[in-house]
Amino acid sequence: MSTVLNNLNNDTICAIATAMSDAGIGIIRVSGKDAVSICNEIYISGSHKHDLFDHKENTIKYGFICDGENIVDEVMISYMKAPHSYTKEDVIEINSHGGMLIMNQILQLLLDHGCRLAEPGEFTKRAFLNGRIDLTKAEAIMDIISAQNNFALESSRRQLQGKISTKIKEIREKILYQMAFIESALDDPENYDLDGFPDRLKEIIKPIISDIDRLVSTADEGKIRKDGIKTVIVGKPNAGKSSLLNALTGDERAIVTDIAGTTRDIIEETVRLGDIVLHVIDTAGIRNTDDVIEKIGVDKAKSKVEEADLVLYIMDSTSDTDDEDKEIINLCKDKKTIVLLNKNDLSDDIKITEDIVRMLFSCSSDEYLPVISTSMLKGQGIDELKDAVSKLFLNGDIVPKQEIYITNLRHKDLLRQAYDSLNLVIDSIDKNLSEDFFTVDLTNAYASLGEIIGEEVGDDLVEEIFSKFCMGK
Repeated sequence: MSTVLNNLNNDTICAIATAMSDAGIGIIRVSGKDAVSICNEIYISGSHKHDLFDHKENTIKYGFICDGENIVDEVMISYMKAPHSYTKEDVIEINSHGGMLIMNQILQLLLDHGCRLAEPGEFTKRAFLNGRIDLTKAEAIMDIISAQNNFALESSRRQLQGKISTKIKEIREKILYQMAFIESALDDPENYDLDGFPDRLKEIIKPIISDIDRLVSTADEGKIRKDGIKTVIVGKPNAGKSSLLNALTGDERAIVTDIAGTTRDIIEETVRLGDIVLHVIDTAGIRNTDDVIEKIGVDKAKSKVEEADLVLYIMDSTSDTDDEDKEIINLCKDKKTIVLLNKNDLSDDIKITEDIVRMLFSCSSDEYLPVISTSMLKGQGIDELKDAVSKLFLNGDIVPKQEIYITNLRHKDLLRQAYDSLNLVIDSIDKNLSEDFFTVDLTNAYASLGEIIGEEVGDDLVEEIFSKFCMGK
C-alpha cells in the first residue's frame, strides 16, 4: 500500500448513516480524534451537563442535542472508543428521531463545531486504511447493502467473513516462500542448493494454478447469481412476447391485443425465477415496416439483442416461418437462446415443431438449444423455462453450492493475471531458463493477488472503490 494511503486524514468526519427519509429513528455517525469533544459541545445529559467525557465506552447514554440554550432533539448517544470501533477511531453515533429536518439540523451543528462532512464510503475507507478490514471485506460491505437476492447476500457474508481473503493469503504465502528461497539461494549458494529446485517448484506451482483456476471458473456463475441475467424477449408481432412478460411478472405489465405492432418501445422488468433474477426487456415485434415509430422500436429491439446475456425467442407455432424468422435467428447467433413455441393450445393448427426449429438454427444433434412448448393463454411452460435458464447458466443447479464464488470483476481480472504469471513460471521451467525468470513472474503473481485484498494497491483504485459507497457508510 502506498505511503500516501497511510497518511490518514486527521479530520473528524460526520454523516447521516440512515436513509434520508422520515422514519422513527435516524443515526448521525461521527468518527475521528475529536469525535467526543465536538459532540460534547452540543450534547447535554438528562441532568443538563456536558459530560460526554464521562460516558463509559461501548454504552448508550440518554440526553439532548442543543444549539446554545435551545434543545434540538432528545437522543441516545453511543460511544465506541478507539481502536474498538468500526473505523478503529473514536466513534460517536447520535440516535435521533428520524425526521429529515431534525437530522440535518444535528448534522449542521456538528459541521459548525469542527466536523467535516464525510465523503461517500469514508467510514469504511478509514476502517480499511486503519487495518481493521482488507479490501475484499470492504467491498463485501457494499455488496451486502446492495444485495438483490439470497445468493448475493450469502456470498457477500462469506466474503465479509474473510473466506476470499483467507484463500488469497494462503496462496500468497506459498508464493512468497518460493520467492524468498530463490533470493536466498542466489545470495548464499553455499547454504541453499538449487539443484532440482525447478522441478520441485513446478510441482508446487501446479496446485496453486489449479486453485486459482477454480476460483476464476466461479466468476461467471457468481456474477449471474449476484447481478442477474440481462434477458431480451424477441419475436415477430403477435407471437406472444408481451403475454410472456406478463406471465413472468404475474401482472398486466404490457398491453396485449390482436393488433400487430402494439409494442413500439422497450419495456423493462425484473423477474425472479426462484433465486435467479432476470432483467427482462420486452421489445417491439421484429418485422419489416413502413411505420416510422414502429421501425425505431424494431431497431431498438435488435440493439438490445446484441447486449443480452439471454434471448427468449417466442414463435407463434401456428404460423409458417418466413424471412423475418431467419433475420431473428441470425440475431440470436452466438447468444444463449431459449425458443418458446407459443399457442400449443391450438394443437390442430401447429406448423412449427422442435425439429423445424433445430433445423432453422442449424443445430447439431448434441448442441443444447432449449425449445419449449408453451401457451401464454394458459400459463404453460414457465416451469420448463426456469429449468432451461438454470441449465444454460448454472449447470442445472438452482441452489448455489456452499463454496467461495468470485462475484467481483476486479477480483476475477486480478486472479487471471496471477494465473497467467504462474503459467509463465511453468513455461520458464520447461525452457530451462534461469531462476531470475521465475522470480519476476512469481513477483507479478504475488502482486496481483495482493491487489485483491488491498495489500498492494494505489490511491486511485482505493478512491474509485469507496466512491461507489453510500454516504454514511
